[in-house]
Amino acid sequence: MIQLYYWPTPNGHKITMFLEEAGLPYEIHPVDISAGDQFKPDFLAFSPNNRMPAIIDREPADGGEPITVFESGAILVYLAEKTGKFLPRDIRGRKTVLEWLFWQVGGLGPMAGQNHHFGIYAPEKLPYAISRYVNETNRLYGVLDRRLEGRSFIAGDELSIADMACYPWIVPWKRQQQDLSAFPNVERWFKAIAERDATHRAYARGEPYAARPAVTEDGKKILFGQNAANTAQPGGRTADNRR
Repeated sequence: MIQLYYWPTPNGHKITMFLEEAGLPYEIHPVDISAGDQFKPDFLAFSPNNRMPAIIDREPADGGEPITVFESGAILVYLAEKTGKFLPRDIRGRKTVLEWLFWQVGGLGPMAGQNHHFGIYAPEKLPYAISRYVNETNRLYGVLDRRLEGRSFIAGDELSIADMACYPWIVPWKRQQQDLSAFPNVERWFKAIAERDATHRAYARGEPYAARPAVTEDGKKILFGQNAANTAQPGGRTADNRR
């Protein structure tokens, strides 16, 4: 059984997509990031970056003690190796999937995330910042579009963890101020992933949590006001502001 510490964000959806595709039993432990659940001591014990998703594998392949994994890319690799699915075993195929997985975790995710922040959440609309991240997101869509030309999936003919990593970050293309039709290969691939039964099931698992109210001002302070000092203690509070 996999215990998944989760909230319905793009990074959270990556993991439910894998688990549903692989048919691996799991249970969701919600981590309400707007309420500060990511700072609870029991969560920080195995997710020290105070971010979800994270997992606890109660039945690791070696039969030993439970294994914890944090960071969505690392979780995808761990689960792929555990199940023998969605990550080729040949050196060239594996290399390609890992390249595109790291492309997502190092590029598409962070750039689209900044796009979301400055376009939606930032208290001050900064034209330069908005333009910077909208344009960089657009560039990355172009990279992905060229990669998908003549390919069913990112790494070739087979679905892989690279597709599961990238798809949730394309779902919010409208709020990223992108035109999906301008990237025909991405649009074709996107529709094919969206139509998969496992994708439907994965996103349905997040619906009870996605129905939460809009992020409050207090929630924004938790999400966007973190630094080394104010995340040093449980609950994201220092000794001076525990009230």
